[in-house]
Amino acid sequence: MTDGSGAGGSYQVTAPDGIGEIQPGGDLAAVVASALTDLCDGDIVVVASKVVSKAEGRIVTGSDRLAAIADETVREVARRGDTVIAQTRHGFVMAAAGVDASNVAQGSVVLLPLDPDQSARSLRAALRDRTGASVGVVVTDTFGRPWRNGQTDLAIGAAGVLAMESLAGGTDPYGNPLVVTAPAVADEIASAGDLARTKLAGRPVALVRGLAHLTTADDGPGVAALVRLGPLDMFRFGHREAVDAAYRLATGTDAVAGVVDIDLSLLTDALAAEPLLSEITLVRTDLAQVPLPTVGADRQAFVARLSMLLAGHGFALTDPGDGFPLDVRQVAG
Repeated sequence: MTDGSGAGGSYQVTAPDGIGEIQPGGDLAAVVASALTDLCDGDIVVVASKVVSKAEGRIVTGSDRLAAIADETVREVARRGDTVIAQTRHGFVMAAAGVDASNVAQGSVVLLPLDPDQSARSLRAALRDRTGASVGVVVTDTFGRPWRNGQTDLAIGAAGVLAMESLAGGTDPYGNPLVVTAPAVADEIASAGDLARTKLAGRPVALVRGLAHLTTADDGPGVAALVRLGPLDMFRFGHREAVDAAYRLATGTDAVAGVVDIDLSLLTDALAAEPLLSEITLVRTDLAQVPLPTVGADRQAFVARLSMLLAGHGFALTDPGDGFPLDVRQVAG
């Protein structure tokens, strides 16, 4: 159903009233089909993940919320008191690992669907069986964003709709080439649906019409295509960790241990593991000295690599050029 024309200009978003409480094991497709009675090919159905989770029985009763968050966490990204930003098994980085205690009975929490892309595929197939319409489905959840206040809904599952619309290879109206332009249209659709659904109105489903050019005949790769992990994740670490990781990636070695804080003992361990090192004296602003073994490699290559490593950890290296020790000072701030 994609026509490659970049068709657009207008679209319509509606969210029906009257969708009641979804029970575990409930037929979500039947509920959606009865609420959206005029589904057409090319429509996009936007569904809050909470009702998907409820239908799939992803409700935990009598469990401590913090324990549920820990169970759903693959990697803790940040913490401030009881506020946790965590990576889930899906690769999403979000508050509380997606565990939600709102719009559910007191003493219970709702977890994210185990496989939101599969949930979207299943709902899409069931809606086609019931209505005959080939629609796109986007499953959404609420995310905060680093460096931005407030939250917005993003796609956590998708089927039959593009996750990204690649514009690379085209040109803008001024003739400038587009190199990496790829709007995350599934996220944009999720946010548009949320504006119509609203958080407190009891409308967990929205219909987006007029964006058929963003739907696909097959299910597609889903939101998994939007998750950026591994070497492409530029924000996995803080600045010093990021430089250390970039160093290891560039040199093809795991010899340099990650250093989270400017901690002399940890830095000493990291430097001691560097194969080019044999001996330097580390001098901090307090003039405390830590001896390390002698340098037994080409001095210029050693100094260049060591300078790059130290810069990432808040240290500046000065090479007197006429022997050792090298002077390494901790940069203020």
